[in-house]
Amino acid sequence: MSDLETRQLRYFVAVAEECHFGRAAERLGMAQPPLSRAIRDLERQLGVQLLVRTTRQVALTPAGETLLADARAALEAVGAAERRARSAGRPQPTLRLALKADYDGGLLPKILDAYDVLPVELLLGGRDEQVPALRDGRADVGIMPMPSDDRGLDCEPLLTGPKLVAVAATDPLAARTSLRLSDLVGRVLPDGTPAEKGGMDPAPSGTRYRDLSQIFNLVEVGGNVWFLPEWVARRFPRPDLTYLPVEDLDPVTLVVAWPSESRSTAVATFVRVAKELASSQRLWASMSP
Repeated sequence: MSDLETRQLRYFVAVAEECHFGRAAERLGMAQPPLSRAIRDLERQLGVQLLVRTTRQVALTPAGETLLADARAALEAVGAAERRARSAGRPQPTLRLALKADYDGGLLPKILDAYDVLPVELLLGGRDEQVPALRDGRADVGIMPMPSDDRGLDCEPLLTGPKLVAVAATDPLAARTSLRLSDLVGRVLPDGTPAEKGGMDPAPSGTRYRDLSQIFNLVEVGGNVWFLPEWVARRFPRPDLTYLPVEDLDPVTLVVAWPSESRSTAVATFVRVAKELASSQRLWASMSP
């Protein structure tokens, strides 16, 4: 039996995700008959049925469900390998750093000053965009809050601090010295999720994450609150906002992360520099009056 080809996997994933040969063919930019033949050839090659076909729909068999998960991972790995190879082969290679603006704990300028192996290319993104960038090869290293799913990544902690809630200065809650999540019932986050859930639920599908100034403006006019690390709040004092600790919110840890399979000395040096500077910053903070 010959090895599977990425073309076959790409065809199968399209059909499995669309549950329709016509839509899958349109997505792939090809005619439907050759796509149908390719899937039948794949089933013969594997010796299993992957799809149940009816006149109205296409459904996955248990074998198809298994192949879909593995095919997605395989195609993602191939794409990441291509992007990393192209990056490494550029005449002037760079270290691609993924992060969310203003979420670096004040470390980024110091790291860039101390790191001299490669030029650093910043890949700025919204919440939760750093992990996909590391996995698909767009980034070599990232600085971010500890990801909830760190599969395929190695992480080193840099800073740990409380998570605060930002409320409008005119909000009755602003007079309090601390809050609990139950105090936030009836208020929502900028992405529309209920604030009493602690900001841990994913944003509704299609939500577009705003930049900090937009989020602050939404909170200042009332109706919205927002959770943020203490180190972000410290950098953005605003007269129309009040930052309060939330007793039952877990602290947030800032980490430097990179793909587990990375063997790059440039990445290793960046991680070492980031850890050393974070350690120095923690030491300085502990000695400050």
